[in-house]
Amino acid sequence: MRKVLSFAAVAASAVAVVAAVAPAQAATGHVLTVGKAGGTAVKTGAVLKAGLAKGASVVFAAPAETLTCKSASFSAKVKTNPTKPGKATESQTSQSLSKCTVNVTGVTVKSVKVNNLPYDVTVSDSKGDPVTISGSSKSKPLSFTVSVSVTGVGTVTCTSTAASIKGTSSNKGNTITFTKQKFTSSGGLCGSGGTFSATFGPVKDTSVKGSPAVFVN
Repeated sequence: MRKVLSFAAVAASAVAVVAAVAPAQAATGHVLTVGKAGGTAVKTGAVLKAGLAKGASVVFAAPAETLTCKSASFSAKVKTNPTKPGKATESQTSQSLSKCTVNVTGVTVKSVKVNNLPYDVTVSDSKGDPVTISGSSKSKPLSFTVSVSVTGVGTVTCTSTAASIKGTSSNKGNTITFTKQKFTSSGGLCGSGGTFSATFGPVKDTSVKGSPAVFVN
């Protein structure tokens, strides 16, 4: 029971992950471009959106359980997009996580609430095209609250947090991948936390007609 609830809490926090990204490598121009690597610069104020990559799921792993979410999406607003080399910055304004199940009999995920939005996002064109998502301040970290229903117990809620998470972007499929990012839960029945893995994409610029894919140069 203790581990199950801790895992559910991790699920919520992990989603942040999810939250706000853009993809990998190019040749000239700005850090973020649309249409192709080295293409037209993404404008300040542009709204980037993505769901899970085709065939992907969000997976939260605790020592004895696995929670899988088959639907997730995010929205982020571009704050700066300098010429390369450099770091583009974004504000992740929304995040959703749904269709989640846990591989433990008698436990059902009821809801996931994302706390402390917006989050700060940086997308770098340095080696590996890293993406970092972090809370807006120490007092407002990445934070999610998960509500679960446990047979014979009722509804229990847990909150998980992380100062930041790191991912890697790729222009192949215009994706962002997070691997085993750690979150800490609030203790008690929630346990100590777990890890989050997922791939989101394609990341698209919805401010441009046709919502073209976003590339990292």
